[in-house]
Amino acid sequence: MTPYLTLDVFTSAPFAGNPLAVIPDATALPEAALQRIATEFNYSETTFVFPPEDPENTAKVRIFTPTMEVPFAGHPLIGTAVALARAGHGPEMVLELGVGPIRATATPQEARFTTEVALQVIARPDPALTARALSLPETALAAPPVMASVGLPFTLTELTSRAALTACAPDTAAFKDGAAAHPSSLDFAQFAYWRDGATIHARMFAPLDNIPEDPATGSACAALGAWLTSQHGAQSLTIHQGDDMGRPSRIGVETTETAVTISGAAVPMMEGRLNI
Repeated sequence: MTPYLTLDVFTSAPFAGNPLAVIPDATALPEAALQRIATEFNYSETTFVFPPEDPENTAKVRIFTPTMEVPFAGHPLIGTAVALARAGHGPEMVLELGVGPIRATATPQEARFTTEVALQVIARPDPALTARALSLPETALAAPPVMASVGLPFTLTELTSRAALTACAPDTAAFKDGAAAHPSSLDFAQFAYWRDGATIHARMFAPLDNIPEDPATGSACAALGAWLTSQHGAQSLTIHQGDDMGRPSRIGVETTETAVTISGAAVPMMEGRLNI
């Protein structure tokens, strides 16, 4: 019987933010079970914690969506760091991820991590295709979309209004066309946003990865922070995500020319044991 716990991440209140399942000690689980467990939880991500490969570090963390393992993701990193802090680790931690070691600071209530993974601009997707994927007229796009990554790729699309963001709805056929046109795009995941000064309202859709909409996406926020920094210099942002699906999330983003720091709260929700 393998213990697990769940947390709501990027919120200080239960039943908000983005749910995360954490397996605090996955050493006894067979490799073939990891993806099946993540699919069973069917959260945006599930994390599996292992002893670190470098004994100077805190833990090795593997992250799975319902369909695949990914090398980096934000809300799993925040939630897992809080879970480790509740177990007595920290506050300073180094977590080994697929993108390499990531430094984090965590308490039992909140966490932050800093990534220095360089911004990668992967593609400039067709605006008409991106608008179709979001079920919007092309005139709702405030600027040409850009596909960018600091560990996971997202198509970042600024919209002209908050109303346009509310009107977004994923068009699965367009996502399939986008994924075919951009095979390295992680299923053409879309991060649409509207900016109001230091506040950004955002939504993320990845229906081809069994995530019709994600309440909070730290890796996309990190990519957006890095992209905005490359265009406008260092950023200090609060990103509101999940409001349109009834799970409000608040994500802090601070950037320099070479690093992005993501911060947020997390609250424990459930504990139990897997029958494995």
